[in-house]
Amino acid sequence: MKGLSLDWQQWALIATAVVLVAAGVLYWALRRRPTPDEIERRRRAHINQIGRITEGRVVELLEAPAELARSSGGVFSKKKVALRPPNGSRKLIHYSYSVSGVTYSTAQDVTDLQARACLHLLVAGQPASVKYDPTNPGNSILLADDWSGFR
Repeated sequence: MKGLSLDWQQWALIATAVVLVAAGVLYWALRRRPTPDEIERRRRAHINQIGRITEGRVVELLEAPAELARSSGGVFSKKKVALRPPNGSRKLIHYSYSVSGVTYSTAQDVTDLQARACLHLLVAGQPASVKYDPTNPGNSILLADDWSGFR
């Protein structure tokens, strides 16, 4: 039984490990998770930084209905946040472009970038520059916070 008894240093080490594990679990459970708008902003910034440019075309301009509320916050959060704009619609620009003989057709939500987009000047069929991720050409943007593919 003497081999099972622990001295104060071993007890301190065990207590420290338990406190660290509890702090890690608490941080993981309560940390602020990024909102969908924040994730999209980070994606645009990344592609703007590393992207290559190719020629594309605006296919269509749409106003799509948005969810009226989304959950935000940690695991235990019940808080709901309203999406902008208050009328509940999102502005989408559908566009297509080609990279290495493959044609991609996608859309970008430009609701938060409407001031830069000049949506009233866009028409279907208009040429535009598209920035795309060279490692994943399907990941692209027409518009970022500090870059625009519109002429």
